Amino acid sequence: MPWRRRSRPPSRPGSSPGPAKRETESRQENWDESFDPLLLEIAHGSIESGLRHKRPLAVDCSEFAAELQLVRATFASLHLEGQLRGCIGTLEADLPLVVSVAENAFKAAFDDPRFPPLERHELTGIEIDISILTPLEAVEIHSEEDLVAKLRPGIDGLLLRDGSSQGTFLPAVWDGLPEPRQFVRELKRKAGLPLDYWSSTLEVWRYTTRSIP
Repeated sequence: MPWRRRSRPPSRPGSSPGPAKRETESRQENWDESFDPLLLEIAHGSIESGLRHKRPLAVDCSEFAAELQLVRATFASLHLEGQLRGCIGTLEADLPLVVSVAENAFKAAFDDPRFPPLERHELTGIEIDISILTPLEAVEIHSEEDLVAKLRPGIDGLLLRDGSSQGTFLPAVWDGLPEPRQFVRELKRKAGLPLDYWSSTLEVWRYTTRSIP
């Protein structure tokens, strides 16, 4: 096959996504794993479409199971030779799952500003990760110590924001930053804040993900 499964990353929180179909955490726990290969095929097909036509794969939602038509937030992450090659996604649900996967796989390959657009010769080595997110949950905190104590290593994705400074880490980042305090401080760095920064205006949300594969 011209792609490999990866072996073992936003809009402003608080707004309400418009479409009617929603996913709950309990439903995510009951996810049908038989959908995984299909979503990976859609992601790969969208990258192929980008290489051939410079646009994402066109997806007709009516052709898919109801679960795959649910409005979901997703991230697509690409790795090449063990190194990140692109990662794009949304933190709030605004598109049906199959469309979100196609859009974000295309953007991860061609629109991540940290990397040049993917080239045809790289496709055979690309590993694709899809993360399906649960809704954002506000975390009430009073200090960095409080936040560190409330984190669930390996489980929580985190969104941190203060004013115009914002950053998020998917739960997969715990693989490289397993210590909660380090996780928080590196997220502050990503958001453009000092490592020892704290303010009463700092806002934090958490979420979990279903990772494919």
